[in-house]
Amino acid sequence: MDHAAHHAGAGHDHADHVEHSEHSEHSDRADRADRGGHAPGASWATAAKATLHCLTGCVVGEILGMVIGTALLWGNVPTMVLAIVLAFVFGYSFTLFAMRRASLNLKTAIKAALAADTVSIAVMELVDNGIIALVPGAMDAHLSEGLFWSSLLGGFVVAFLVTAPVNKWMIGRGKGHAVVHAPH
Repeated sequence: MDHAAHHAGAGHDHADHVEHSEHSEHSDRADRADRGGHAPGASWATAAKATLHCLTGCVVGEILGMVIGTALLWGNVPTMVLAIVLAFVFGYSFTLFAMRRASLNLKTAIKAALAADTVSIAVMELVDNGIIALVPGAMDAHLSEGLFWSSLLGGFVVAFLVTAPVNKWMIGRGKGHAVVHAPH
């Protein structure tokens, strides 16, 4: 944000102040953490937003992987591996595209996406795929069956509930999705 132009104009949007305030607050928190001070924890709303962001990539990647694996008549293991790989690809790419739209160079955007999403996606994938593996019959259910979709979607819900506190803890310490805001 061009702060000189922002303050020079007589009419400006309150949202600009909120955005500036949030970035300043984040910067202050990160500075205190870097100096060994105690940074306040992230809010649950921030953690939920970061977790939903990761969940979106996971959902797209996993469903696409399941559809491709099923269409190619692959077994459970190769289909699950493809789904997990695509969950990471889509999770990272959503962050990467947002960072590039914010005019970050590709190298910085890739580093930020990896730092922001790796732990979040890994926890989410471990939890939701673990649930699918533990639900009796879910691994052998077809895409047209309710058991497949209920175990998959139920896994995503539980993964969100497990991953949100992880993201809250990481963001509160200047890690995870907090890294996405550092280059701003």
